[in-house]
Amino acid sequence: MIVKTKKYKLETGTYIKIALAAVLKQQWWVILIALAIMAGSLIIWSHWWITGALIAYALYVLFWLIQFAGITQMEQGKILFERLSYEITSQQILIKLSSKQGMPIKWEQIKRAKKAKSGFVLWMSKVQIIYLPFKIFNTENERKFLETILKRKEYIQ
Repeated sequence: MIVKTKKYKLETGTYIKIALAAVLKQQWWVILIALAIMAGSLIIWSHWWITGALIAYALYVLFWLIQFAGITQMEQGKILFERLSYEITSQQILIKLSSKQGMPIKWEQIKRAKKAKSGFVLWMSKVQIIYLPFKIFNTENERKFLETILKRKEYIQ
């Protein structure tokens, strides 16, 4: 079976939100470092321990926010934000810019996947994602077919 989706343009705000949430969830241990620095105020009381830790964590989040916002402005990243359609089979995902221009992606290139409330998110790297909202599928069966593929390939449970 081939799943042919409607054309969809990933908005930059959606991309930044998905990517930032994924990095913060993946690197959850950074908050433990900030808490450990804050714990220094228990040994030698000073509000600077807490202030410093909060500033450091805010700078860490800001660093990733700038990275993902920068991707949206780079020429190499522009393809992620074009109006694309997808043809999905059990062998590959064909990303189509037009009926004559396309790029195949083998399932082996996908590092991980997640089924969110609004769609599927496929990560090829920390910054390259394919977001497939449920609204781009023509039928419920196509969405379920993609979900079955992701389960078979052990990307989701």
